[in-house]
Amino acid sequence: MTLTRHPVNDKAVWNDLIKSFATAHILQSWEWGAFKQRTTGWTPERWIYRDENDVAVAAVSLLTRTAGPFSVIYAPKGPLFAEYGSPHTIEVIADLAKLARQRRAIWLKIDPDIIAGRGIPKDAPHTDADRPDRPDNFGHKLINYLKNNDWRFSDDQPQFRNTFYLDLTASEDDILTGMNQSTRRKIRQAENKGVTVRPAQNETDLKKLYDIYDLTSERQDFIIRPEDYYLDLWSSFQKAELAHILIAEVEGQIVGGVVLFHFGERVWYFYGMSTNQYRDHNPNHALQWEAIRRAKAQGYKLYDWWGAPDEFHEGDPMWGVYRFKDGFGGEVIRHIGAWDYVPFSPLYFAYTQIIPRIISFMKRRN
Repeated sequence: MTLTRHPVNDKAVWNDLIKSFATAHILQSWEWGAFKQRTTGWTPERWIYRDENDVAVAAVSLLTRTAGPFSVIYAPKGPLFAEYGSPHTIEVIADLAKLARQRRAIWLKIDPDIIAGRGIPKDAPHTDADRPDRPDNFGHKLINYLKNNDWRFSDDQPQFRNTFYLDLTASEDDILTGMNQSTRRKIRQAENKGVTVRPAQNETDLKKLYDIYDLTSERQDFIIRPEDYYLDLWSSFQKAELAHILIAEVEGQIVGGVVLFHFGERVWYFYGMSTNQYRDHNPNHALQWEAIRRAKAQGYKLYDWWGAPDEFHEGDPMWGVYRFKDGFGGEVIRHIGAWDYVPFSPLYFAYTQIIPRIISFMKRRN
């Protein structure tokens, strides 16, 4: 191995280093590991890989849970690499597999921000001439390596595999021009109908946003976590200056909000919520346009919409959200997704297949 792996135990050292990496991600930040430790019981550890010249070329924040003498290990949106297409990619992934064997891990899950392709896949039921399929050679080489070296494409994909990227280095006029006509019209209508957007100011604002998020989850039929989880996440990342939260109001009434995270050169749109009132005022369009404008003004280069369909057809649960995001322009990005390394197949089968069935059976009995 030409690389050496070194632990990092200092928050400032860790964040300052990985912010400059090509694949830097908020889920690999020090704060994310700390948040998952205090809320869901994962234990974080951070490693830097250095080459023979002592240059940091890769890094990974690992989250571990123990199960008796065994463990499960997860690298959310990691490992990270200083340069995209790094020649050290395989070496780092092989070292993580070795680490999983040494620790008797039931599985090690990685989910690097490596692109499999851009645009809509050629074989998708819904195609788009403006977004042709452009496979990423490096991403496909990595997929082939994983398939041939005992990695499995995971049945459990914790993060969105596909997303949209919006280039913030373009001018505001060019960004607007890249939107479809309906989206531009709704942005103007929101302003004309008196929708205003402001930053969230206090815990009262955050609690109100959670109530609206709860309402949104019922309306759109998705599951959310308890209030304490989100209040901790939103407030702690705001204090760390890694998040900003915007609120839309109509006549002083809160009607929607967006929660955005930022790290390195990228902004992620993680959470959005809206009431059932004033939907015809298009507050969501006003929120997104203000979020894009603020991100650009603050010097970020990329707006990551954080989520697009796995399958590009109307039956995909993300289809409605996709159509909304699609109106703002941007580029469809398809990542390689999460992969599991399985040192001991019987344990993996028990953990992923047998135990969940037993738990489900016991719940039904009770």
